[in-house]
Formats: sequence, structure tokens, C-alpha cells
Amino acid sequence: MTLRRLGTLAVAAVIVAAVGWRLLEAPRRADAAGPAPQSQIPVTTATARRQDVPVFLDGLGTVQAFNVVQIKAQVNGTLVALPAHEGQEVHKGDIIAEIDPRPYQAALDQATAQRAEDLAQLQSAQADLKRYQDLAKRSFAPVQQVDDQQAIVNKDIAAIAADTAAMETARINLGFCVIRAPIDGRVSLYQIDAGNLIEVATQSAIVTITQDKPISVVFTLPEGDLVRVQEARAKGTLPVIVASNDDQRQLAQGTLLTPNNTIDTTSGTISLKANFANEDDHLWPGQFVNTRVRVNVLRNAVTVPDAAIEHGPDGLFVYVVKPDQSVAQVGIQVGYDDSGRSVVTKGLSGTETVVVSGQSRLAPGTHVKATDASKAPPQGQDEATDDTSSPG
Repeated sequence: MTLRRLGTLAVAAVIVAAVGWRLLEAPRRADAAGPAPQSQIPVTTATARRQDVPVFLDGLGTVQAFNVVQIKAQVNGTLVALPAHEGQEVHKGDIIAEIDPRPYQAALDQATAQRAEDLAQLQSAQADLKRYQDLAKRSFAPVQQVDDQQAIVNKDIAAIAADTAAMETARINLGFCVIRAPIDGRVSLYQIDAGNLIEVATQSAIVTITQDKPISVVFTLPEGDLVRVQEARAKGTLPVIVASNDDQRQLAQGTLLTPNNTIDTTSGTISLKANFANEDDHLWPGQFVNTRVRVNVLRNAVTVPDAAIEHGPDGLFVYVVKPDQSVAQVGIQVGYDDSGRSVVTKGLSGTETVVVSGQSRLAPGTHVKATDASKAPPQGQDEATDDTSSPG
């Protein structure tokens, strides 16, 4: 064996020894460094909190005018003017319509003249009666003549009373030519235009006035809710909130007036009436609205977002994030939910951090990377950031 071959074999042996040593040492170094860190599941979280929660009963309602008055003429004649415009807000005593007053002014003048004539006749008859009475006392006139003259005086007095009544009737009819608003409210569209002949026997309403300040809402609840309403009313006035029929906007807040006196047996519901000031005209007669009557307030209740609640084979539960960033599955009971939050009656103390999104990838003991829901970016923001940061 030559010297060069021996040198080559020695170098190869050194290399094999070095490789073997590295292969044996690598596991020992890995063990010394500890186990590999576990992967963390990204989730969004929120904190359970204690708060006062109002309890509402929801129903469907219809806005009704507080009062509705049909304006009709009480005398025949030509409708000469409509001073109140369509849709105008009017006050009690404002002029709504005018009918041609000339025939009724003439009737009043005629009754006045007739009374004046009859009054003159009465004065003459009274003077004659006095003369006949004086003559009768001296036996120059028969008693029968005195009695006849007394009857004439009495007849004239009755005629004057009739004339006075005729004058009052004519004055009333003349007053009916000017039609005034009996209540505060809003004028409807014209149903009869100026220039038309009004006949009392066959006429329809000229306009309608609806009182919309205040205004009412009549709504229905299941008959089973009546007891809760009655118990709440015994403690005080119940506030009622009205929202648009799509629940996107609160329209007004008022107070419950009363339930109806009977339950509708065909639908198993009870009608209730609530009153509203309606100063901003958000409520309109005939409008369909959603109603909420508050019957209770849960004091210092534990609440969580609805999105945190999961359904399992054993009931409802939430994932609670522990201090080591692992999650635990906690069974709960829910007593009431409203406006995106649920009242937890059992299972939570009100200080826990619960997972509100990302639960599908979780199991008890899973480690998570939590982002507070109040600080989470709007949906789609991450994708937009990735698009702008990626090379074009």
C-alpha cells in the first residue's frame, strides 16, 4: 500500500467520524432547546361585562290620529273659498272653508225687520189695552173688550218671541257659512273644490282634519304577555319605543296608555295603545311601525355578545380565553337577549374574555392569538392592505 493511499483513507475516516458525531449530537441539542412552540389560532374576542339590561316586549303597530274630524257644511250654498291649504297645520278656530253668506244675511235682515214690525204692533196694542182698562174701571168700556185686547197683546208678545227665535236661527245659519277648525291638526287633501254647490243632504266631507300632536300607536302582543304588562304597569308608567318597519331608525318614544278590554280570540293577541308627543312629525296616521314596550330592567346582569354563544350537544357554551392564551369550553345558560347581547344567568362571572369569531377551529386547550373585537380592523381591510403591499 502506497503512502498516498494511506493518507486518503485517513482523511475519509476523519470525515466519517465528524458526520457521525453531528448526527448523534443534533437530537441532544434539540432536546436541550425544549419542545417546539405550538401554533396559535387567530380569533377575535370580547369581554363579558355587567350592566343594566332593559327587557322589552316587541310588537307590530299602526299609527292612529288622536282625533279625526270630517269637515262638512251645515247649510246649503256655494263653496266660495278654502283658506286652509292642503297639508297645512291648523289650530282650533282657524277658518277652513267659506260658503256664500248672502242668502243667510238676507234671512237675518228679514227676521230683524219682522221683529221690529211686531214690536211696533205690540206697543200699539199695549197702549190700547191701558186705555180700555181705564175705561172699564169707570164703567165706560165692557170687560169683554179689555179681555180681547189683552189677548191681542199676548199674541204680539208671542210673535216677537218667534221673531227673536227666527233671528237667532238666521244668525246661526249665517255663522255656519264660515267653517272653523274644531281641533288642532293637519288638513287633508281637498275632497270638494271651491266653486261647487254644497247640499247638506248629499254632501261628502270637504276636508278631514287629523290631530297628530299628540298621536297614538295601537299595537299587538301575544296574549301570554298581558300578565307581564299588567305587573309592570302596577309599578309605574311603561315607556314604549317606536321604530320604522325595517328597524333601522327609532322614530319616537312615548308611554303606554292601556291594553284593550278584550283579547282577540281569532289571533290570540291583545291590542294596546300608546301615546306620543310627535313634535317632530316622525309618526304619521296609517303608518306601520315596530313597537317595544319596556316591562323590566335586569340590574347588574352578566352579558356577552350573541356571536360568542355556540350550540353543543349538552347545550349552550362559550370559549373563554385563559391567561396562558389557551381556551376552555364553558357551559352557560341564557335568560334574555336583545340588541346583539345575551344575558348569561349561569356559567360566567362577568370578567371573562370570550371568543366571538373563529370558534370553528377551536377545541378545549387550543392556544389562540386573540384580537379585541373593539380594536379589530373592519372586514376587508387586511385584504386591501395585502393588495396594496403586493408587487404590481
